[in-house]
Amino acid sequence: MTVPPSVLSAADSLLIDLVTIPSPSTQEAAAVRHLVTWMAGHGATRAFIDAAGNAIGEFGTGARAIVLLGHIDTFGAALPVVLDGRTLHGRGTVDAKGSLCTFAAAAAAATLPADVRVIVIGAVEEEAASSKGAHYAVTQYQPEACVIGEPSNWDRITLGYKGRLLIDWRWEGGLGHSAGQITSPGEHAVAFWERVRATAESYNIGQERVFARLDATLQAINTGGDGVHGWAQVTVGLRLPPHADPEPIAAALTADTTGTPRVYGMEHAYVADKDNALTRVLRGAIRAEGGTPAFVHKTGTSDMNIVGRMWGCPICAYGPGDSALDHTPEERIDLDEYARAIRVLTAALEWL
Repeated sequence: MTVPPSVLSAADSLLIDLVTIPSPSTQEAAAVRHLVTWMAGHGATRAFIDAAGNAIGEFGTGARAIVLLGHIDTFGAALPVVLDGRTLHGRGTVDAKGSLCTFAAAAAAATLPADVRVIVIGAVEEEAASSKGAHYAVTQYQPEACVIGEPSNWDRITLGYKGRLLIDWRWEGGLGHSAGQITSPGEHAVAFWERVRATAESYNIGQERVFARLDATLQAINTGGDGVHGWAQVTVGLRLPPHADPEPIAAALTADTTGTPRVYGMEHAYVADKDNALTRVLRGAIRAEGGTPAFVHKTGTSDMNIVGRMWGCPICAYGPGDSALDHTPEERIDLDEYARAIRVLTAALEWL
């Protein structure tokens, strides 16, 4: 499969421009407008912003829908955008504007069968607990296949993601002298965290594989007071393996009435089928490009957790870039790898 050089040049420009436009969660509007305009000018039969604020580009008019679901928001603060040879540095190059631009460029380049329609979605708020864009998109389409835009290197296919559970726990009460026996706000906070950690350690007994383990992270701990009353607040995040139901875990961790919990961001783990029409064409396209395809499972979450269970179609995640650079100050992507991913996905779309 050969993608015209003009398309690759346009794809490079799209990624550079989109990375240059800051789009942290809930502030994606400018980036969404740019992507919609680009798709409208590069072959989309329809390009628009939907009711949730997602960028939508439809290529082809067939009844058989293939959804390419990426996210346009980014984590954290912006980074300097620097093009060093063929290496593009900047926030979102890997997670996950590189994947999203791969989707748009491949959809623009592919010669689609008459009965196929490719729908590119640049979803908003994927990096936020709300996952607003995916929760809306799942109600609007019923595709025959779906690719999620997340980095795994150009020659790897991601089949599954852990689930997620977030808890804010807050204690409030009277203060006492540090020489006395009263429990301080900080000690209340640490006690809650220790309960979370003990729960994870108990669950993980005998679990050797990382993907099978319950991971707990202390994301924030704060204390304060007015000199009479004090407070402590803890935020913990849990990554849930397959078969771990978030609801009973949340119930067990919040049963202690000494504090007030808020449970949110609850998602089940999702693992896709390894062998289906979608993974077969992607593997074939990777081999045709000179690679050796491999499957991976991720310890984070993605929009696959939301749409996979609802759509029930062949699904996987694909995108260029090293996911170890996600959310880091060193985030960067090799534009030649990005071009290879575009060629792979273009071929896969045509073969589907």
